Amino acid sequence: MMQPPKPDSRPDKVSLWRYARLFRQDILSAQPARLYRAWMAEFKTPFFRSYLINQPELIKTVLKERPDDFPKSDRIGEGLRPLLGRSVFLTNGAVWKRQRRIIDPAFEGGRLRETFPAMWDAAESMAKRFEHLTDQDVEIEAEVSHAAADVIFRTLFSIPIDHHVAREVFDEFKTYQRSQPILNIAAFIPLPRWIPRLFRRDTRRSATLIRRLITTLTTQRMAEINAGTAPLDLATKIMTTVDPVEGKAFTTEEMVDQVAIFFLAGHETSASTLAWALYLLATRPDWQDRLADEAQQIETCDFAVMSKLRLSRDVFREALRLYPPVPMMVREASCPERFRDRDVKAGSQLVISPWHLHRHERLWDNPDGFDPNRWHTENGQKCQREAYLPFSAGARVCPGAGFAMVEGPLLLSRLLRDFKVEPITNRAPVPVAHLTVRSKDGIWLRLVRR
Repeated sequence: MMQPPKPDSRPDKVSLWRYARLFRQDILSAQPARLYRAWMAEFKTPFFRSYLINQPELIKTVLKERPDDFPKSDRIGEGLRPLLGRSVFLTNGAVWKRQRRIIDPAFEGGRLRETFPAMWDAAESMAKRFEHLTDQDVEIEAEVSHAAADVIFRTLFSIPIDHHVAREVFDEFKTYQRSQPILNIAAFIPLPRWIPRLFRRDTRRSATLIRRLITTLTTQRMAEINAGTAPLDLATKIMTTVDPVEGKAFTTEEMVDQVAIFFLAGHETSASTLAWALYLLATRPDWQDRLADEAQQIETCDFAVMSKLRLSRDVFREALRLYPPVPMMVREASCPERFRDRDVKAGSQLVISPWHLHRHERLWDNPDGFDPNRWHTENGQKCQREAYLPFSAGARVCPGAGFAMVEGPLLLSRLLRDFKVEPITNRAPVPVAHLTVRSKDGIWLRLVRR
């Protein structure tokens, strides 16, 4: 049986210049094959040391046991700062803790039930739009990206993607995706804060316009809150939550930072996983038929249906394993460490790669294969606890993880209830990592009405 697409690895030894060029183009194929077997690997540059860690015990130390000793590295965030500002995705320490105290209550378990009707409406809208795409070759990433953005705007601001401001944000974000490399020069060379980061002009322009549009939505919502007319959606919940420690809510500018990352994380990552899940199912009609049968239970807007979509959840989880939206996370050692008989100096970069961890040959059975049943095996359950990080882990686990695990299976099931997806000959996708793990030339499938 054909294995899901996986990028070729680079040779073990390349020049720093070639490595930097590869890294800017695609961080997956820039890595050597040995990382799928190594517990730890060291990379040397003239300015810092970088260590990729795959050993579950080390990852547990960094993410769960001592997160304050390993703050998020600024090197990766440099390239995203024009759009994300000082969002919860980029901050550390007291600032980050305050942001999480305000944000986390909006994504608690009970809130998912409240946001479910908005997700349902987005799923129904997606199904209607797909009616016009049947019997055609469809670039499915673009279509599910539209659906995922619709979910975000409906749950966050109670407006559909067709709203003029929402549509402008979505359209401009596509421009931003094309212009924004995953790394800025500051990822490789330590630069003082006063030195310009050399962002591309179109990247800066897109980020500025997106933030201006988000500011419009945020300002309007604040006025509605003050007038007592605001809908009880995620934006209202977050904007009216007061930090229990400092006694202050987010300012408008702080809220714009957070909305930017909600859109980036909530729309981009869900769209990526949905597209890969549909491709995997197109190549496995046996699994696709099983999901379609299960999806017949989706009839009315009832949150209880989510407990019945077990196969869909397993497939979505497996797509997250094979194609984790965020392929690498970077932390920085704040003090000297000793890992696996190596001296790790303060300031060293610690790379935790869900891409390599999820396919690690010494951890997973059939690591490169598509097998949704693995989550019910002893090996799969052990790896899920110790070596599965699509949403990170520990204190910095994504606050929207539960949200994504409702949205993804719902949209997947709703689509497969009415449609089949079929692969297109000679158009197998090639995974690359830009903002998230996407396909180099899109994911093309044929859509057929059931």
